Amino acid sequence: MLFLYNIGIQLFKFLLGVVQAFNPTAKLWLKGRKNLFQKMKEEVKTGKQHIWFHFASLGEFEQGRPVLEKTKIDFPEYPIVVTFFSPSGYELRKNYALADHVYYLPLDTKRNAQRFIEIFNPKLAVFTKYEYWYHFYNELFKAEIPILVISALFRKELVFYKWYGGLHRSILHRVTQFFVQDQASVTILKTIGITQVTIGGDTRFDRVAENATNPAQFQLVKDFCAGNPVFVAGSTWSPDENLLAVVIKKYPNWKFIIAPHEIKPEKIKALESLLPAESFMRYSTLKNNPQSPVFTKKDQVLIIDNIGMLSSLYQYGQIAYIGGGFGVGIHNTLEAAAFGIPVLFGPNYQKFLEARTLIEKKAGFSISTENELLAVMDDLQDNSYRAQSGIIAKNYVMQGKGATAAILSYMHEHVFTVLPTSPER
Repeated sequence: MLFLYNIGIQLFKFLLGVVQAFNPTAKLWLKGRKNLFQKMKEEVKTGKQHIWFHFASLGEFEQGRPVLEKTKIDFPEYPIVVTFFSPSGYELRKNYALADHVYYLPLDTKRNAQRFIEIFNPKLAVFTKYEYWYHFYNELFKAEIPILVISALFRKELVFYKWYGGLHRSILHRVTQFFVQDQASVTILKTIGITQVTIGGDTRFDRVAENATNPAQFQLVKDFCAGNPVFVAGSTWSPDENLLAVVIKKYPNWKFIIAPHEIKPEKIKALESLLPAESFMRYSTLKNNPQSPVFTKKDQVLIIDNIGMLSSLYQYGQIAYIGGGFGVGIHNTLEAAAFGIPVLFGPNYQKFLEARTLIEKKAGFSISTENELLAVMDDLQDNSYRAQSGIIAKNYVMQGKGATAAILSYMHEHVFTVLPTSPER
């Protein structure tokens, strides 16, 4: 099985090389790994022990960020190295101030894993939610370097529980401690002999709660809203936008802020083609105009055509819609819930515990059709009903905090011998 795994890793790299000519993501993936170890050797102080955080992409980075930031405070003597598998994470966070080094994760081969460990000499390796790479885990285990997997979720459909999943199960046995989100994950892991498990919750709760207490401010967005009821749609895709266009036309008294998942010019133009003429404007156009805009009633839709604003935009809304639910799955619902507003999303939410819980608590609403979206929107015109849903959403986030503290407590007790340096501890 290991032989097939190694072949698969090389085949993956080969296929990226084939498609890179017409796939920008593949091109970035390969370019970012070119001469990677040479760059590491030139930039890293040899022999210094590092704390290593690995993230699949940007979403996992934001999820694990509270732990990284608290680790930096509690253990400042250890430099932090961050790696990303995906360009969407690396390209946006390659200059992250609290990391001493940020790189792409090298291809998962035995030699690459050994070289990485030789350069960074990790004191600890932390993986967020998933990303199980055989050679990296195995070489860390052999070097007796602790491995933590935080905010993890396990389901019976995953490869670990298939008859052919022996190699992947062996990866799990290399982990020093799992911090999982729920009891179901504990139970599932026990069936394959994994007992080094703590129910630690989801660190995203800590992250979104912190963000909601001190969100970034955007005066231009505030002026656009100007006391009107506001519907914020985040990380939307085409199927989401087709439905939203119907709602926009039916509720002319509402303002709509739409932050698409992709902001390529052709994607923005496709969105604009769905909207009533002269009802929309692009944030970048307004931002780059030296004159302050004067908004009128017909200015109904503000399209956010840049990255990095969404997590704070929900502060201006009374209702949130989270995209992705007509594809592989919805994006982050907790960011919106933390601001105390009801959250709507498409039908593919079953893999997300927080979405299922929001629905159970009547603070989240899943829709599959235009009529269902309009029906929910009609119900939420009742101010008291909408406010109550929002209160429930926010309480759910506040009650879910604490995962970061549990993980840091484990680090202090089982990994590090130095006394805490943070005045908060």
